Amino acid sequence: MSKSPLRSADSFRATFRFVFARWRREGAAAPMSAGFMLAAVLCDVATPVLAGRLTDVIASGGADAVRQAVALLAGLVGLGGAMAALRYGAIRAIIRLTLGNMTSLAQDTFSRVQRLSADWHAETFAGSTVRKISRGMWALDLFNDTVLIALLPSLAVLVAAALMLAAVSPWLGLVVLLGAAGHVALTAVLSMRWVAPASRLSNRWDSRLGGALADSIGSNAVVKSFAAEVREDALLGGLLGRWRQRTRRAWLRGTAANAAQDAALVILRGGVVGAALLLWHLGRASAGDVVAALTMYLVVQGYLRDVGYHISNLQRSVNELEDAVALEATRPAIADAADARPLRVTQGAISFEQVGFRYSGHATPLYRGLDIRIRGGERIGLVGHSGSGKSTLVKLLQRLHDVTDGRVCIDGQDIRHVTQASLRRAIAVVAQEPVLFHRSIAENIAYGRPGASEAEILKAAALAHADGFIARLPRGLATLVGERGVKLSGGERQRVALARAFLADAPILVLDEATASLDSASEAMIQDAMGRLLEGRTALVIAHRLSTVRAMDRILVFERGRIVEDGPHEALLRREGGIYADLFRRQATGLAEVA
Repeated sequence: MSKSPLRSADSFRATFRFVFARWRREGAAAPMSAGFMLAAVLCDVATPVLAGRLTDVIASGGADAVRQAVALLAGLVGLGGAMAALRYGAIRAIIRLTLGNMTSLAQDTFSRVQRLSADWHAETFAGSTVRKISRGMWALDLFNDTVLIALLPSLAVLVAAALMLAAVSPWLGLVVLLGAAGHVALTAVLSMRWVAPASRLSNRWDSRLGGALADSIGSNAVVKSFAAEVREDALLGGLLGRWRQRTRRAWLRGTAANAAQDAALVILRGGVVGAALLLWHLGRASAGDVVAALTMYLVVQGYLRDVGYHISNLQRSVNELEDAVALEATRPAIADAADARPLRVTQGAISFEQVGFRYSGHATPLYRGLDIRIRGGERIGLVGHSGSGKSTLVKLLQRLHDVTDGRVCIDGQDIRHVTQASLRRAIAVVAQEPVLFHRSIAENIAYGRPGASEAEILKAAALAHADGFIARLPRGLATLVGERGVKLSGGERQRVALARAFLADAPILVLDEATASLDSASEAMIQDAMGRLLEGRTALVIAHRLSTVRAMDRILVFERGRIVEDGPHEALLRREGGIYADLFRRQATGLAEVA
């Protein structure tokens, strides 16, 4: 559905504010570019006047005609040289302006997207977001060129031409002014009210297409596993068909609008030439005046033809900047409080005090009055069926979501009143599905501690039992792991993630089934290394394989957002009819049957 004219005007105002704010960041670059271009326009408009004077001098044939003709010729050449120099200066200024604008747009938008909530990222195609940022950068380039190098000079030359022709004849100036204004108004209406809605819809499908491509290509391993290439081809074909329909309509409307503008130019040409010839016939204009009028019309016609193109480009750039403007206007759901201070961890004690929490869009809260006290240095296992609330507890601790009731504290400090950066630096997380950057192994391990030395990285790798496979790689720590670590096996990715947590040396550790991807021999070695790592740290260990949490100080058993059992492994096993005891016996029986 297209936007109403009012909303379209609001979009224009928002986009212009967005761009002008960036122009101000670049100092005098925008005014310099505009000033140079306006000066070049004056040179262009003065050329027909000198041409008309040259025609009159030649026609007069006076004794001084040769000298005057040479002087006028020199003036024409000088105007041409000045116009070229001024345009060069304008282009230099706009290059500086545009590169600065594009850089700041990419940096600012990326920075804001990085800080948007986990829910926002979960609900948004990464490929679509990337497309919006890159398209916004190039739309800003088009906007700057259109406004400063094209549209502003075009409008200036129309006004200047009308004034100069009015000096020959007020009627001739009026014809040019009214004709040009009508042409510009027709172009603006066609672009904003007819072409723009179709272009906006085309851009939305362009973003969807980019998101779908990134989603499918990023999941290529799954596509291959299920031999689903043909199915994915068909899915993309359907999206391309809809994108093609929307884009075709936008392009056809643009073509029709250009045809209407050309027709208006033909009418204007007839009016200007006819008025000039009529004035000459009535003896109210000389041959030079007619030449000046005709030459001026040729200048005006070129600018007018381009005005339609420029307005179309302006509309297109505004349409394509809308997504970037919207991203800048998006406020993070989780923000630091105005008085937020860095978290100070002395013991690593964690408390969930009468916590209530409900996911957005869910009618039923997950937690009601959840109360947990974890002493500094205590190792806690989190156990329960999928969806029982284990992972949510960790997300609330990291403040990826805010509680709806109660509070979460670390060493007595409400985490809503500390900076998110300091909070998350204090918590090292190893997820069940480790995510690696397409960077070197060394960069991935040192991600939580960028200044780490190679010796420290190797030590962390040894603690995670990753040093063996790293040593066998041709480039060792310098090996690139591929997108999301695809060049490594699941167990190797997990070991790199563990090494990253070891090197971070955070006082609070979260392990989300961190050994799930490892074989039995590696798991035994890593369990030993993890036991040493956990000493003196507060640890939350989410586990489905209960052997992982046997050595924990306490085990919390979750059931539908409630803690139904709490105690060490041996005590929970002795509980008659207990959930933990039942889960443990089932797993033990399953292992025995496999053996």
